Amino acid sequence: MKELIVDNFAGGGGASTGIESATGRSVDIAINHNEVAIKMHKTNHPTTKHYIEDVWEVDPLEATQGRPVGLAWFSPDCRHFSKAKGSKPVDKNIRGLAWVAVKWAKLVKPRVIMLENVEEFKTWGPLKENSKGELYPDPNKKGQTFHLFIKALEKQGYKVDFRELRACDYGAPTTRKRFFMIARCDKKPIVWPEPTHGHPEQIEVRMGMLKPWRTAGECIDWSIPCPSIFTR
Repeated sequence: MKELIVDNFAGGGGASTGIESATGRSVDIAINHNEVAIKMHKTNHPTTKHYIEDVWEVDPLEATQGRPVGLAWFSPDCRHFSKAKGSKPVDKNIRGLAWVAVKWAKLVKPRVIMLENVEEFKTWGPLKENSKGELYPDPNKKGQTFHLFIKALEKQGYKVDFRELRACDYGAPTTRKRFFMIARCDKKPIVWPEPTHGHPEQIEVRMGMLKPWRTAGECIDWSIPCPSIFTR
């Protein structure tokens, strides 16, 4: 029986497109609460079964219909972890979205679980209330919830590993750094990809062992006329 591939927090389909590039086939199930995002996803992945629902409302047992899950991908909302958010109060429901990965682990035991988020995801911890009743991360308990999350997956029989990777080291024209977690319960080793690109001055690049980082300029069609922002 063919294993299923599930994309939680599917959005418009960026992760699904990457998964398809890696596996050679579209994801089987995509879940997102946003109707517009799912419409975009359907355009790019017409054979996928789509759920326009909160990830917590989807029953993994019903969605999979008894079929094995080879890969469950999770990209939970990162706004309440990102340093770009600033000092605004947080929503504990959004901040706790990653726990849905444990729900899937308990109910359908995906062979591989992968999760992507901002690098600050590792600081996930309890919240405390200020004098206005607003919730903020407790600076004295950074990372406590993150470690409980990892332990919850391990309790379900998963070996878990995580790293921070930069997109530019793998051929994407951006220096964006992200947190990636891989969890496996099939007793096979967790293997991380080797970098293919590096800083132009890096010895491995100068010796031809790695390609130089790509630039944003490579993505621009310079033949398209565009008046300068200083003259319009």
